[in-house]
Amino acid sequence: MLRGLYTAAAGMTAQQRRHDTVTNNISNINTPGYKQTNAITRSFPEMLLKMTGVEGAQNTTVGRWTSGVFAEESLSIHLQGDLMQTNQSSDFALVSNIEVDGLTFDASGKSVSEDGEVVFQPQAFFTVQDANGEVRYTRGGKFTVNGEGFLLTSDGSNVLGTNGAPIQLPVGVGLDSLKLTDDQRFVDANGVEIGSQLLITRVENPNELIREGNGNFRFADGEGEARAIEPGERIEVRQGYVERSNVDSAQAAVDLMSALRAYEANQKVIQFYDESLQKAVNEVGRI
Repeated sequence: MLRGLYTAAAGMTAQQRRHDTVTNNISNINTPGYKQTNAITRSFPEMLLKMTGVEGAQNTTVGRWTSGVFAEESLSIHLQGDLMQTNQSSDFALVSNIEVDGLTFDASGKSVSEDGEVVFQPQAFFTVQDANGEVRYTRGGKFTVNGEGFLLTSDGSNVLGTNGAPIQLPVGVGLDSLKLTDDQRFVDANGVEIGSQLLITRVENPNELIREGNGNFRFADGEGEARAIEPGERIEVRQGYVERSNVDSAQAAVDLMSALRAYEANQKVIQFYDESLQKAVNEVGRI
């Protein structure tokens, strides 16, 4: 009986985490460059149950039994979000549709070969440097320029150039007087290059990235494959636009209701077991 109680409790915990994940997606639906996350639910390893007989008798196989599910991880969906025109010269949006020879990616951004091998579509990111000097990746392109001329993201991270250093504009020069060229260089009205070329990084498998918050991602130590984009790749940076989050609001509402109903169903099962245990202790135990 207690096994069923533990299974229902595990289901409640998994649905609570799923509910929290969807709620976080909805709260960031207007966050530029935000990437939706999905809670991945898996079952606990199955156990083979056997009935042991008396000495010398053969064991009888009862069957397989699993003790519930758990939300193992949250998987980010790195698909292109819609672009919203802001007409602000400090706003930048990445458009990424990187192709890989011999592979065709579906709407979810993955390709499955005949032998079952899964390959995810590479994605492009702005490259930034956080307050600790660590390299991070982001799709949030709402930039500002501080008093020293450094180009910053909305959370204060330095935007990096192709030379690996933070981009610094001459003091007094704002983004409203600059234009970004097709090869990600800032030029003034006369076509003179100002500052460093914007560093756009290609991440081969975006699912290897770890979400840090504030729209930033990082690799685990010693893991991940990334490089600067090369000419001819299908990557574009548009000035005066921001990339909206790729959260599907309609699907998020459905997932939220589904998690709530599943949570309530497991709650009912626990209440049933509680009533059964109460009768077993208070009524059957007296007989």
